[in-house]
Amino acid sequence: MHYAQFVQKVREYAELETPEDADKVIRSTLETMSERMPRTHREHLAAQLPQEMKSYLPGKLHMEYFSLEDFYQRVGNRSDVSYHRAVKYALAVVQVLQEAVAPGELGDILSAFPEEYNELFGRRPSGPLSPSSV
Repeated sequence: MHYAQFVQKVREYAELETPEDADKVIRSTLETMSERMPRTHREHLAAQLPQEMKSYLPGKLHMEYFSLEDFYQRVGNRSDVSYHRAVKYALAVVQVLQEAVAPGELGDILSAFPEEYNELFGRRPSGPLSPSSV
């Protein structure tokens, strides 16, 4: 998928006004994902993304362990939006990732995330209350 198409889809799914808003959300989500992924998974994901987005997945980070709630908070802080908007925007970015990245590759990448992240990846949340309903 080309960069402009990726941005346009995120813009539509997240109901954002401008391509710049969509790019900010994409960057915020991918940078946060990159903090939670092993380096090899970041590299594999970057290889599947448009050239303009590869820098959103820095390769020199060490993997951090944080909850899905913290994930959404980090996206919100980076995007300068509320927690609930961060949830909506992150879900939109991941939805487009699922359309843009080869399914086998995405499955390998997602396997690095704990079950708690199922909600983010369009799977059923594992617990009765998800962080998005906080």
